[in-house]
Amino acid sequence: MTSWDPDQYLRFADERARPFGDLLDRVPVRDPADVVDLGCGPGTMTATLARRYPAARVLGIDSSAEMIAAAHPLGTERLRFRREDIAQWQPEPVDLIVSNAALQWVPRHTELFGRWVAAVRPGGALAFQVPAGGGGAVRQTIRAVVERPAWRDRLAAVAERPGPRTASPVRHPESYLDELARMGCTVDAWETTYYHVLHGEDPVLEWFRGTGLRPYLDALADDPAARAAFEHEVAVALRDAFPPQDYGTVLPFPRIFVVAQRPS
Repeated sequence: MTSWDPDQYLRFADERARPFGDLLDRVPVRDPADVVDLGCGPGTMTATLARRYPAARVLGIDSSAEMIAAAHPLGTERLRFRREDIAQWQPEPVDLIVSNAALQWVPRHTELFGRWVAAVRPGGALAFQVPAGGGGAVRQTIRAVVERPAWRDRLAAVAERPGPRTASPVRHPESYLDELARMGCTVDAWETTYYHVLHGEDPVLEWFRGTGLRPYLDALADDPAARAAFEHEVAVALRDAFPPQDYGTVLPFPRIFVVAQRPS
């Protein structure tokens, strides 16, 4: 299982929060009583749900023990967190299910839509966003390093595991629209590319050290020298792919958004 570092993940908290806010701005549910955040991470964005919907009971779910431990201090009477696998979650009736950059880690997440939509009360919604293409150019750059002779034997098996490191399980927006519309939902689907201007040394490496690089780093955890060497090669490759400018390093990041509302 992939390990997660909440502090590393939160290094780019503002950039990671923006798509979540853009997603919620298109959610048509006004006064939900029960809200669930699937893949809540360290809970910071889940906490915004409790503020946005002051009468709602909010539950954040994540499979990472480290993330849930970081989220627990944010809990209140209305805001709870629970460690659980998204794919195994058995929902009770809710008004709103949201998921922010998590479903790309669930290889067959569309197979779960029927269960989730059935749990949403009339007038409620399922809303999620995922990276388009699993990280695009960054994923390809990392994969090119993994395929070098020095790393191929040690990391090829990691690269072939289901998830955003390989052929992404993320669908095209029209595929999500078709799937959910056939379930009777009114669907709003769109795609946006963010151009994040990142600062600091090797900021693209730092961004993905908190997400897509984690499985590779875990695979080398018992060999610190090899892990450092791999990180260095990835850093050099990412610098070439995303050259720093005087004002920072630009990371283009396309994302897919879907809001599916059940008829009331």
